[in-house]
Amino acid sequence: MPIVRWDPFNDMVQLRDEIGRWFEGTVERGKGRKSAGWAPDVDIKETDKEIQIKADLPGMKLEDIDVSVDGDQLVIKGERKAEKEEKEKDYIRVERSYGSFYRSFSIGAPVKADEIKASYRNGVLEINLPKAEVKKPKKIQIDTK
Repeated sequence: MPIVRWDPFNDMVQLRDEIGRWFEGTVERGKGRKSAGWAPDVDIKETDKEIQIKADLPGMKLEDIDVSVDGDQLVIKGERKAEKEEKEKDYIRVERSYGSFYRSFSIGAPVKADEIKASYRNGVLEINLPKAEVKKPKKIQIDTK
């Protein structure tokens, strides 16, 4: 029997995955297809000057994607529509998810809302949120009398 190094975080990852499966939605019996919505994968990177967000939205049309900023919340929502209705009898497996999604992120830094830029190419939505200058506290000199 081989010796296997114990990873204490492995149990936590398995628990997280199991809880995630509980909330993924219902499964149609016998078809293995999710009937609940889905959520795109997102990368968020923060630099000194901006916050960059990339979201994977393959197969979506630009008009089906909505991006908005409300205070310190960035919201990405949309709907991926099924390509065309077909009888499922010819399918062996269907794993791609369709339907509406809603992702909301706390920005965590003041941004210049009027300078936010978004682009969509090759199924990837890129959003650049330029940071606003944070007012630094001003030290006040105290005079002695």
